[in-house]
Amino acid sequence: MTQHLAAPFTGTSDDAPGHRHGWWQDAVIYQVYPRSFADGNGDGMGDLDGVRRRLPYLAELGVDAVWLSPFYASPQADAGYDVADYRAIDPMFGTLLDADALIRDAHELNLRIIVDLVPNHSSSEHEWFKRALREGPGSALRERYHFRPGKGQDGELPPNDWDSIFGGPAWTRTTDPDGAPGDWYLHLFAPEQPDFNWDHPAVADEFRSILRFWLDMGVDGFRVDVAHGLVKEAGLPDIGAGGQLRLLGNDVMPFFDQDGVHEVYRQWRTILDEYPGDRIAVAEAWTPTVERTANYVRPDELHQAFNFQYLGTSWEASALREVIEVSLAAMRPVGAPATWVLSNHDVTRHATRFASPPGVGTQTRLAGDRTLGLRRARAATLLMLALPGSAYLYQGEELGLPDVTDLPDEARQDPSFFRADGQDGFRDGCRVPIPWTREGSSYGFGDGGSWLPQPAGWGAHSVEAQTGDPDSTLELYRAALTVRKEHPGLGAGTDVEWYEAPEGVLALGRPGFRCTVNTTDAPVRIATPGRPLLASGPVPGAVPVQAGDDGGHTELPADTTVWWAV
Repeated sequence: MTQHLAAPFTGTSDDAPGHRHGWWQDAVIYQVYPRSFADGNGDGMGDLDGVRRRLPYLAELGVDAVWLSPFYASPQADAGYDVADYRAIDPMFGTLLDADALIRDAHELNLRIIVDLVPNHSSSEHEWFKRALREGPGSALRERYHFRPGKGQDGELPPNDWDSIFGGPAWTRTTDPDGAPGDWYLHLFAPEQPDFNWDHPAVADEFRSILRFWLDMGVDGFRVDVAHGLVKEAGLPDIGAGGQLRLLGNDVMPFFDQDGVHEVYRQWRTILDEYPGDRIAVAEAWTPTVERTANYVRPDELHQAFNFQYLGTSWEASALREVIEVSLAAMRPVGAPATWVLSNHDVTRHATRFASPPGVGTQTRLAGDRTLGLRRARAATLLMLALPGSAYLYQGEELGLPDVTDLPDEARQDPSFFRADGQDGFRDGCRVPIPWTREGSSYGFGDGGSWLPQPAGWGAHSVEAQTGDPDSTLELYRAALTVRKEHPGLGAGTDVEWYEAPEGVLALGRPGFRCTVNTTDAPVRIATPGRPLLASGPVPGAVPVQAGDDGGHTELPADTTVWWAV
């Protein structure tokens, strides 16, 4: 089809008061998982038309941009992160015309669109890989992936000792066209996701073309999946250690965070800068330290990188302060905004993570104390939105959704659930379609049920149930995003000022603004710093400061955050 080129986003000028250069410096970006957001055609699966119909809701919520998880043509071995055609929409999600209409409508609502890009691996159904198998040894297309002869007398052993992130060896043996056992190919994730060989110039050329295709369609940026994984250490050396998954995030591995990835992103930045409207790229980069994450956002590389160290921090004051300080310090020298995120499509929702004692990790099947989890989640959200930089929200967190921890095994679709010794495989719990209405077969998700079962009573969390309720989590998010836009001390920045506070309490300031956070399980008496703007829960003692008094004191309830104007 002929591309319908959406006009570049105009929106609010970056030169307007309160805005630093670059809209992304203080953007609040909302992640849509298309399968589970809204179903436009009633087949039980979310789609682009469903997303398009719900864009006014996101504009009213107050976010700046929408990040869409993959919608490309795919066999769906890993929920679309196995891409067969990077320039086509999978029929389950719609067509390129639907994508074009979505981009146009978003721009009319002053929303930017960020799409997922998956450059580390393709689907095994990608035409390059299918031809590489079909043509057999000697095919030039095999050089675009990592094909290697096996070890052992008859090549029966994998080429090295690397493990798949989803469990088991990171290698699968092929069968040659004549039926004989053949070479092995590398897949750091599922066998259906062969890794590209980024040392081959055709791979780099192809992805530069893919970038331009979607930029010409009008998208405002890319979220780069496995941004740390493209380049492998020369020779693909053995690691020489078992339990490799436990080492991730602690050491630089021969398949992750290699220095060569940065040349790729320098080339991409040149392309992004050619287009009007401040197009950006965001790295999903799991690195051992925040300082190494900062390498991805140097001035000539990508614009943002996810702060996974913050996401994984427990609900404890000293730990939170440390990760905030380290994150800001790491980003300051490279001039990039810090980013903050509490939930996404790969981890247990923070309303459930915070419902259990520290140490459960980022994936858990423990439901925990849901009342406690929601109270902490609301408080954590206000802390996150008070920090300088850009924040990411995951669909449904504004409804206070818990993870669905009791999905029956037969309903699960996470590929790592079916493989031994990989990730926990419980990501389906955060992917259950979100509720829009109190009633209905899928609580307003669509007319044809939902691809993952929704719990009974899911409608109590719905947009319909929470809209207009001043105590609801949805209205808390709406209020917080409004204050964040309007208060001149919030949004972009590089620093916070810390104030003395009781043990277990954080007190941080920004120009004309103060945020106090009680992470303990008991009320704490604090000096009232100013006029209350917003609180994550009831704070009976929070009253405006009167002229001439000393400010008085406020009893800050357990697991509560308050914003103050000072």
